[in-house]
Amino acid sequence: MTGIETRTPPRHEERPAQSEKRRGAPGRSALARRRARAGIRFVAPNLAAVAVFLLFPLGFSLYLSFHSWDLFSPPLFVGVDNYRRLFSEDPLFFIALRNTAVFTLSTLVPTVLVSLAVAGLLNRKLRGIGIFRTIAFLPLVASTVAMAVVFRFVFASDDGLANLFLGWFGLSPVPWLTDPDWALVSLSLVTVWKSVPFATVILLAAMQGVPENLYEAAEIDGAGPFRRFCSITVPLIRGALSFVFVITIINSVQAFDQAYALTGGNGGPETGTYVLGIMLFQNAFRFYEVGYASALAWVIFAILLVLTVIQLRLSRRAEAEL
Repeated sequence: MTGIETRTPPRHEERPAQSEKRRGAPGRSALARRRARAGIRFVAPNLAAVAVFLLFPLGFSLYLSFHSWDLFSPPLFVGVDNYRRLFSEDPLFFIALRNTAVFTLSTLVPTVLVSLAVAGLLNRKLRGIGIFRTIAFLPLVASTVAMAVVFRFVFASDDGLANLFLGWFGLSPVPWLTDPDWALVSLSLVTVWKSVPFATVILLAAMQGVPENLYEAAEIDGAGPFRRFCSITVPLIRGALSFVFVITIINSVQAFDQAYALTGGNGGPETGTYVLGIMLFQNAFRFYEVGYASALAWVIFAILLVLTVIQLRLSRRAEAEL
């Protein structure tokens, strides 16, 4: 009407981005499916290994805990008799539980304190500090059984290195492996010696992540080394400390190899080192009561689960209060 022509774009014309998106969608979905199938092929061997070597043994041990089985005859279903016998008829269970509790406490406290001190000393920028770190970490690569055998000679009553060292100071020999109380102390010392390097590695890695400016500010305010360590280092590595607590408790409750190699498979003198791991071994591989041993294994798992949950809750509560 006005002489000005208006041109409306054809309906069949689309924006280039939308057109390319529509054309590329099938290709991208096919590529995503191929990648998903490739990922499944890569993960499948690991999942199969977990199922065969972890899930199946766990399920089978739970199944056996409700049966009586001696490895030769068919399993006989007994219900909860294994658990009832464990808590009401077997006095050795409470002896093993008491020894394990004492052993765990006497291992946990020195391990945490010594590893904190060692990590604090190694967290320094000094010449040759790598050599001292290597020396501190050497027990971590040693075999537990070989280490326990060596300590049997160290703790020998007559000519052991420990009693010879005490003799230099005029002290009488100590029955390290023949007295029930001293045998548990010896087992704790060996376990601490073995556990400190791993805990030191964890704590040292956490300490190296603490910002240096916090130490500089505290030093300017007049805080000494010990105050800086307690007020800055320890609160900021609380997560690593919690991990060390949990791992040390788990390793102590599950202790077997060092107790077996150090004091024998009978629980040491007068059941002085008769811990839960020794009891589990005896029932499973000496008395061939596999169902009863499976019930004991699940009780140990329940104890560790409760202790771990309590520790994690206490750690989270402490972090929330900071």
